[in-house]
Amino acid sequence: MRWQGNSKRKSTSGRLIRARGKRKFEIGRDAAETHAGKNIKKVIKCFGGNKKYRLLQTDTVNVTDKKNNTTRKATIETVTENQANQYYVRRDVMTKGAVIKTSIGQAKVTNKPGQDGIVNAVLVE
Repeated sequence: MRWQGNSKRKSTSGRLIRARGKRKFEIGRDAAETHAGKNIKKVIKCFGGNKKYRLLQTDTVNVTDKKNNTTRKATIETVTENQANQYYVRRDVMTKGAVIKTSIGQAKVTNKPGQDGIVNAVLVE
């Protein structure tokens, strides 16, 4: 289980004595690591009754062309570059900033697909 609370150590590496234990709202989750493939979504209940839509796999992307100011739906072929992790390219994992090859051309992902439930991208010239 992931935990996103404060550390047990100070910045000087001294030990901090906590006044309370861990709380449910401090729980973290594993990354979605959205792959190229057929559409698979997962609904996650969040704090305050909200929902997040984890996109586990997808084969479509909304590509915006800045020159024409138009957005079209395209199919994803492969991931060509990902600065988050060099091994994500081999596994076709899409994160924000990844460059993907689509049916229209090369596009750069502009959102977080693991949290938004959809892939948006801008055409790269």
